[in-house]
Amino acid sequence: MTVGLIARRVAGRVARWRSAPALHPHGVLCTGTLTVTGRPDASWGVPWLDRPGSYTVTVRWSRALGLPRPLPDGLGLAVRVEDADGPGNALDLLFTSSSSGRLGRHLPLLRPDALKGPYSTLLSYRVGERERVLAAFPVPDADGIAGNTLPTLWQELDRRPVRFDLRAAAPDEPWTTFASLSLEAAHAVPATSTVSYDPYARGLPGLHPTGRLRRLRAAAYAGSRRGRTTL
Repeated sequence: MTVGLIARRVAGRVARWRSAPALHPHGVLCTGTLTVTGRPDASWGVPWLDRPGSYTVTVRWSRALGLPRPLPDGLGLAVRVEDADGPGNALDLLFTSSSSGRLGRHLPLLRPDALKGPYSTLLSYRVGERERVLAAFPVPDADGIAGNTLPTLWQELDRRPVRFDLRAAAPDEPWTTFASLSLEAAHAVPATSTVSYDPYARGLPGLHPTGRLRRLRAAAYAGSRRGRTTL
């Protein structure tokens, strides 16, 4: 039995048991704006990153394992950038709670607090001519109030926009900011009608995840979808 088949079967059984996706079963759907800063020297080598622009985003903030609160969990930040490559062509970016070090950016980090540390893509992206990891760093509240755990994000968004700096780095580079993300409103997401994000299907020329573990991820997501439709 292949690893992909095992992942598909396990994900399907978990989804069937939960009546929800195997991973990230519950979450908060946020709307907001992503603003690309751009680079006049076109040094990213990616048209979307090198030109300034502002885009509407739909963001799903969720707990990866669905562990009971207040236990720490792997936190997910799934970002859909609407019309990033023209009308109807979206960009999906998936970030998971992590640390920012050269090794830690590739490993999920269980965290009880949604705004206490960065989120990274874990796997590398092809960014122009280089492989880089992308990450979302929470911008501290100007009032100095500590970030809140996931159940209170509704209250946090009612009080002020939640902001992130989006950055990229290769192993031999410092983190460099390429965009800002502002979340401004939250909406409930029923587990039976969750938004589906796919960074492989929704990439951009010169900006897309590398092929590592693509088949394994596709098998797990296919099993999860099948499990939810065979309850």
